[in-house]
Amino acid sequence: MYKNATYKWLFRSFMCVLFIGAVLTTFSVFTNFPFSTIHVQDMNGKAFHEQDRSIPGLTVPTYTLMEEELDTTEYNRVHVTATGYTAGVESTGKYPGDPAYGITFSGLPVLRDSYSTVAADPSVFPLGTVLFIPGYGYGVVADTGSAIKGMKLDLYYDSIDDVFNEWGKKDLDVFVIKEGTGSITQEELNALNERTSYHEFKRTRET
Repeated sequence: MYKNATYKWLFRSFMCVLFIGAVLTTFSVFTNFPFSTIHVQDMNGKAFHEQDRSIPGLTVPTYTLMEEELDTTEYNRVHVTATGYTAGVESTGKYPGDPAYGITFSGLPVLRDSYSTVAADPSVFPLGTVLFIPGYGYGVVADTGSAIKGMKLDLYYDSIDDVFNEWGKKDLDVFVIKEGTGSITQEELNALNERTSYHEFKRTRET
């Protein structure tokens, strides 16, 4: 009797697995959705969904680091000291609930995205300047700071842990992709982050 009950339990479990598999297969066929994916992140933490290489007939895109894609010889190189900052009291002296919390000098909210908000000395990098910062990505000058004078940058991160784990303080060369006009609007920043390519900016080389 014990063996019979065990057999029935195993049989029912097996049938349940077959049923679930059949449902998932039917869903995949009708929706063309692959259940197995590989999550690939770029340098900015944005996740791409690369389809499973084991599925026959699928073309798998290849992603490379932004430094490898950008021809830096096309742009002016500037040596800076770059630190990281957050919107919190440790960086800005402001707490959540303060009307100015998370708001940059330009009036835009801080942002970590494909094109992130960064702070600079506007006499060196005017507001709206687009920089490529190796290891960080693209930065758009939207903020200033009392300690950010001369050849210094402050790169926005969402948390203190991100600042320490991903950046800290570095001396490095950055590349001026587009010089700013002294202002930056939310619409302009949104348009940058809606670009289909990271590297649509091209500067005419001086002869």
